[in-house]
Amino acid sequence: MKAASDSKPVTGKKHQFIRGLHNLRPGHRGCVATIGSFDGVHLGHRAILQQLREKSAIYGLPSVVIIFEPQPQEFFSGEQAPARLMRLREKVEALVSEGVDRVLCLQFNPSLRSLSARQFIDRVLIEGLDVRCLVVGDDFRFGHDRSGNDQLLRQVGEQQGFDVIDTHTLQYGSERISSTRIRQVLEVGDFALAETLLGRPYHITGRVVYGQQLGQQLGIPTANVQLYRYRAPLSGVYVVEVLLEGKRLPGVANVGVRPTVGDLIKPVLEVHLLDFDQLIYGQRIHVEFKKKIREEQTFDSLEAMVTKIHSDIALARQYFAEV
Repeated sequence: MKAASDSKPVTGKKHQFIRGLHNLRPGHRGCVATIGSFDGVHLGHRAILQQLREKSAIYGLPSVVIIFEPQPQEFFSGEQAPARLMRLREKVEALVSEGVDRVLCLQFNPSLRSLSARQFIDRVLIEGLDVRCLVVGDDFRFGHDRSGNDQLLRQVGEQQGFDVIDTHTLQYGSERISSTRIRQVLEVGDFALAETLLGRPYHITGRVVYGQQLGQQLGIPTANVQLYRYRAPLSGVYVVEVLLEGKRLPGVANVGVRPTVGDLIKPVLEVHLLDFDQLIYGQRIHVEFKKKIREEQTFDSLEAMVTKIHSDIALARQYFAEV
């Protein structure tokens, strides 16, 4: 399988990341596909992906997940959109880990937004991908003003020769598993329930960047990770475990805008690794959240802030001593 000339392979030869319809090539036609935001790639999403893999094997065709960037809610609501559970790179990596052959990322812009549901089917599913089977959630809506649904897909599928498979909503307890529910769970710091709904611990992955070096000056060095979003699904101080070069390291992290210093608009993740003094700038770290310690606070002085941070570190040490 040959990647499009300006498409970026995600990993290995089998998996492909294709950005935009203009990067589709004749070799990409003929597939089994699904469509959605897939924010978090939670258990509900995985049920859809399992069905996608099964149909891919039956049809003997590659599996494709169609996603959007920005996510539609971000396009319409901007800074007021719900916080992302994961960045695009994390999402693509999670989809690939679930055995998806290709990820097609469409830019959600005024042009795409203006497509009617039938135009979307024609341009993306038929002309672009020649979809032979489409797997969708039972609440799937698409096209201008969300006018398209599974009934329209079935009607067109019968005419054009592709099948449409519905997947049923997955529930835990009495509630649907959804990205919205996971955001609510993370907001109250229930990481055990978040792990159950996601099928894995909630984490943020990113590259360590240079900050203003304030933590170093205060004797509490931090590894800073830019979140590249207006809002994060978490805010506050947490006990974390960091995966770095195959090792798990204990730490304490702050997610927020540093109100005492007052230098941020967008949130950043700052991690202090316990008993660790290596320079790791430029390295990617995987940060798993274990327990919320407190909300982000504004302090009257740097001295008061440092005292509180040392208290946070002590609580993190206590947590790891007891687990």
